[in-house]
Amino acid sequence: MDLTVFPTADGWRARLDDGRVWPCVIGRSGTTATKAEGDGATPLGAWPVRRVLYRPDRLSEPETSLPLSAIAPDDGWCDDPANPHYNRPVKLPFDGGHEVLWRDDGLYDLVVVLGHNDDPPTPGAGSAIFLHRMRPDGAPTEGCVALEPAALAAVVRALRPGSRIVIQS
Repeated sequence: MDLTVFPTADGWRARLDDGRVWPCVIGRSGTTATKAEGDGATPLGAWPVRRVLYRPDRLSEPETSLPLSAIAPDDGWCDDPANPHYNRPVKLPFDGGHEVLWRDDGLYDLVVVLGHNDDPPTPGAGSAIFLHRMRPDGAPTEGCVALEPAALAAVVRALRPGSRIVIQS
């Protein structure tokens, strides 16, 4: 099952189609075929879904057929191209650049990890490309795809091993 993301004319608003159509947002810089760390763009291409992460103090275990892991306060994701753990999960405290997965704003309460630049990671070619919750104001992401919470939960239920997120231009 493929989910397809179609950007709209303004560059960061989009729609995700999985047989249903959901409003979503992408990176503040739109899409790119040449993703670089920190560029704010969502990478074009077909990215396999790897696994689902969720925050157990805020959500019940989500229904999914994908590999599932609860996150903890010491979970992070390395976004430092000079670090050998680049684009990999890490435990905090961590000595390199990283994102904190246990966020106060709820954006990572439910996350689908996408297989972008992970097999193996190329330093600087983009890290932490996720499908996650949209900000309440609908603001763009730093390069991820974000859905409203109810839509994200529905998509997570529908995903299967072998599913992909296809980012169109």
